[in-house]
Order: sequence, then C-alpha cells, then structure tokens
Amino acid sequence: MPLRWIQTRHFPYHAVHPAGRGQDVLIGIGGNLGDVPARFERLWRYWQRSGEVVIIQTSPILRNPPFGYRDQPDFYNALIHLRTSLDPHMLLRYILYTEKRFGRTRSFAHAPRTLDLDMIFYDDRTIRTSRLSLPHPHWRERDSVVMPWRRMKGVTPWSKRHL
Repeated sequence: MPLRWIQTRHFPYHAVHPAGRGQDVLIGIGGNLGDVPARFERLWRYWQRSGEVVIIQTSPILRNPPFGYRDQPDFYNALIHLRTSLDPHMLLRYILYTEKRFGRTRSFAHAPRTLDLDMIFYDDRTIRTSRLSLPHPHWRERDSVVMPWRRMKGVTPWSKRHL
C-alpha cells in the first residue's frame, strides 16, 4: 500500500501560545494494532492532562508499510514536539510507563504493537548509554520520522541542524 497522510482532531496540532518550561523533545509515535489513530488521540489527551509534559505541536499521521518484520499490518506514525522538565532518563521511564499503560507488549524486534514511543531528540543532548541513545541513532533512515517532521508547522528547534 502507498504512503497515506491522515488527519485527526489533534494530528496535526500547533499550540497557539505554547507554554511550559523545560527542554524541547521530539517523540516519534507509532503503532499498527487496533484503531491506532484513535489511540494517538487518547495519548494526546492523556499527555495534555499530564503534569509531566506540555505538547507544543504534532505532525499529521503517516500510514506506511512495516519494515524489519513485514508480515504485519501497516504502521501509523506521527511526531510530537513537547516540553518537559524531566531529565532524559526520567522521561524515558515516563515513556515506557505510557507505552505499558496503552497496552504495549514486547515480543520480538519489529513486532506488531499497540503503541511505540521513541525519543528522537532531547534538546541538543547527545547521550549514548545501554538504555538510551540520543539523538535516536536511526532517525535519518526512517520515513516515519523524516516525512512527518517536514509536515510540522513552522520550525522545530532541530530543523536548522538536521533537516
């Protein structure tokens, strides 16, 4: 199936008067089990009510074929630009908690999933540990990151350096 753009109520979204102090973060979101666009909307509402992050903007949703393990449904992917005062490792724990809350299970690499959240950038930080690599080491190779990023409104903090 060819790539297809999908718009929902909050994908794309751009805060009129973005608030929030802290660090700018770009999160890649994806999934291919169940009603993924509806799940993205639930994630948006969940994070909007959260005291941990402030959503600045989102991209439209890209429906695209899987990579790695190909015998599975197409994926839906989007990006969320947010601000947080959580440090990168605390944010990673929060992201993993969010995935679990939304029914994520990990069976094998590139397996079908309800929700996948990847930290792409955390301000200008470069981190290489066994649990966290920033910027995300494969973001340039993924249409699921590059294409939605190019559709985001205005300039994200990383655009001038990376796009």
